[in-house]
Amino acid sequence: MTDGLTGSLPDPAPGLASGSDEAWEQLEREERRARQRVAGLATELTDVTEVEYRQLRLERVILVGLYSAGAHLEEAEDSLTELAALAETAGSEVLEVVLQRRAQPDPATYLGSGKAAELAELAADSGADTVVADSELAPSQRRALEDIVGVKVVDRTALILDIFAAHAKSKEGKAQVELAQLEYLLPRLRGWGESMSRQAGGRVAGGAGIGSRGPGETKIELDRRRIRQRMAKLRRQLKAMEPQRATRRAERERHGIASVAIVGYTNAGKSSLLNALTQANVLVDDQLFATLDPAVRALTTADGRTFTLADTVGFVRRLPHQLVEAFSSTLEESVQADVLLHVVDASAPNPPGQIAAVRQILAEIAQGRGLGQECLVFTKSDAVPQAELEALLRPYPGAIGVSAVTGVGLDDLRSVIERALPRPPVEVDVVVPYSRGDLVAKAHQTGQILAESYEAAGTRLRARVGPALAAELERAAG
Repeated sequence: MTDGLTGSLPDPAPGLASGSDEAWEQLEREERRARQRVAGLATELTDVTEVEYRQLRLERVILVGLYSAGAHLEEAEDSLTELAALAETAGSEVLEVVLQRRAQPDPATYLGSGKAAELAELAADSGADTVVADSELAPSQRRALEDIVGVKVVDRTALILDIFAAHAKSKEGKAQVELAQLEYLLPRLRGWGESMSRQAGGRVAGGAGIGSRGPGETKIELDRRRIRQRMAKLRRQLKAMEPQRATRRAERERHGIASVAIVGYTNAGKSSLLNALTQANVLVDDQLFATLDPAVRALTTADGRTFTLADTVGFVRRLPHQLVEAFSSTLEESVQADVLLHVVDASAPNPPGQIAAVRQILAEIAQGRGLGQECLVFTKSDAVPQAELEALLRPYPGAIGVSAVTGVGLDDLRSVIERALPRPPVEVDVVVPYSRGDLVAKAHQTGQILAESYEAAGTRLRARVGPALAAELERAAG
């Protein structure tokens, strides 16, 4: 059962090799499975300092969505299918799905009073304890709908935030998720009885004593101020982490090491592809948002060039803006990469829709800056017929199909990445003394060797390298 941010993993169980990747991956899976909601557990409202901090306890849920007359029914159904997968990732059981056609959401109750009354009957008959709306609800809409239906009402944004809170592991990831949660919670604080209208004056409110006495602030105002203070502290913490990321990026650029970022829809198979290409042991799970903390691995091309391959957080339709803001530093790693490996699940219900959603989010993050070269990769090709895969690839010239399970297409993918990597900008033709073999090795590692021969004075090297290495080579050659 999810109750906010999770702690560190327990010590490895007996029989598992302490510190081994396999042991930690198994423990991570067990911890996630342990979060599943307990059957029959009643939905609760937790009173924390007399404010309704709503812990999500989703056990038996009804999904509700709207679509307008001009919208496509298939798109609305795909969105609800995705919402069901999100709810199941959060540990819930989906009982019913309600899809209503309306020109626009009702400003008071989202569904309208008549449909809300029907939803109340459906919840009572099915034994549901939570309703999940496939939109972000205004605080007034949620409260009004909850009053009518008689069970907890949660929107799509809150559900995604709950999943992120359960899966975040690193210090930065947890801070990012908490900031997004507080950003979402701030306008949704709800009074608990009449206590929220109590006022405090003098030292209680301001801590200044004489000259500051007065009506003071109400309890809900006090809680809002505390939340804003906590948000400011989290932003300072995240800002303090930025120099480390910038330093690592500058170091890679100084050495001419290219970067490749794996981007794509959530659960598209990005982590599986990273494992297949690098023999890494990143956690792979058939869940949405299984990966939140980026994993970076080094790879070498066939001609000896080194580049980094980074697994990133997955995207989803209508990704909450709070998360985009909180994860901005992490997501910027994607838009600053030299190559974007855009991974698409070939077996998904609507791959073109997922491609469009990912491209839209990347454009929002880039804010007008140019993106790296995109390479479309359709994964899980073993799960679809060959004819269907070819039909998927046809509208996207240069796209390839791969399978991390069978290994089909991985060699072609490596070739695609090598061709997409940027060529070092400076061409040199120098004789490097044998005493500076380290520079020759660096040229092999980060540059592109065009010709190499051995002379009495040293190694003759014709290569394309970065500006910094070109200067070093020229100095060594004299």
